[in-house]
Amino acid sequence: MLKLIDNGNIFDASVNLAAEEYCVRNLNMDNDYLLLYINDPSVIIGKHQNTIEEINLDYINTNGVKVVRRISGGGAVYHDRGNLNFSFITRHSHESIHNFRLFTGPVIKMLKKLGINAELNGRNDITIEGRKISGNAQFTDTKSMFSHGTLLFDSNLENVVKALNVRQEKIESKGIKSVKSRVANISEFLKEKISMDEFKNLLIKTVFEQYESIPFYKLNEEEWKGINKLSQDKYKSWDWNFGRSPEFNIQKVNRFPIGQIDARIHVKDGIIESIKFYGDFLGVGDLSELENKLIGKKYDKNFLSDSLKNVDLKSFFGDLNRDEFISFLI
Repeated sequence: MLKLIDNGNIFDASVNLAAEEYCVRNLNMDNDYLLLYINDPSVIIGKHQNTIEEINLDYINTNGVKVVRRISGGGAVYHDRGNLNFSFITRHSHESIHNFRLFTGPVIKMLKKLGINAELNGRNDITIEGRKISGNAQFTDTKSMFSHGTLLFDSNLENVVKALNVRQEKIESKGIKSVKSRVANISEFLKEKISMDEFKNLLIKTVFEQYESIPFYKLNEEEWKGINKLSQDKYKSWDWNFGRSPEFNIQKVNRFPIGQIDARIHVKDGIIESIKFYGDFLGVGDLSELENKLIGKKYDKNFLSDSLKNVDLKSFFGDLNRDEFISFLI
């Protein structure tokens, strides 16, 4: 039997992704499950990606966008209240792995009911008139799996571009890069306007149309305790969301009033392994002292700010603002 999981109307991406992982690892797989959730503004990073390479960090920090890594592969995606996420949680089977047609079928059927000619394009995208409205990915362990996807219903596409629009620095890594696709909102293709709630309910009715009534699965107190612990320990942690990024080298170059600074940074597991500064600035201090202060530190704005709070940058670079320097490094 397929059951609809009640996620408690939560919009926190770190909790929703924790719920998804907890359910796939712990629920009784005598049943199959559907989990639907909507997140507040957040960028969801693929398991194998380099977070820094995928996001516009300035925009993320300025606008309070969460960054959360998921346990499935694929590319980075932007979530907001205009995006509906669906996750089919089921037993592990060879027939289901990589079979995105099986799991996107009900979604495409629902869109056709709305008069929209949607189709599975390539391996794992749903498109309308060649524009992507859904990306899909999967996770599996020895006994269970999920196949999940996004549904861009009425998302702020301008923010999608801003959040994922990485500044053009020279970055070299083994991370899997997101494929920039032409995206669209489903609402653009609707003949009559409907709300997100109406859209969500139509999907539920389509998925459960063979049932007389919708079977719900209500997570109990013990299960929520496990979900919240997983959210706190993993999905809200810097180590998972940023530190797990692949090893990479980055070159940052900028011309300040004091001259040009060229920083070459090597990062492994989110930690600065080496850093060298070059440029035509007129500093008099020994740069190796500054470089040694940064080696071993987390490649993160807040951690670097703490590391440099008692450092006199004037001796190294001249009259350089500390906040500008830290923003430059990140």
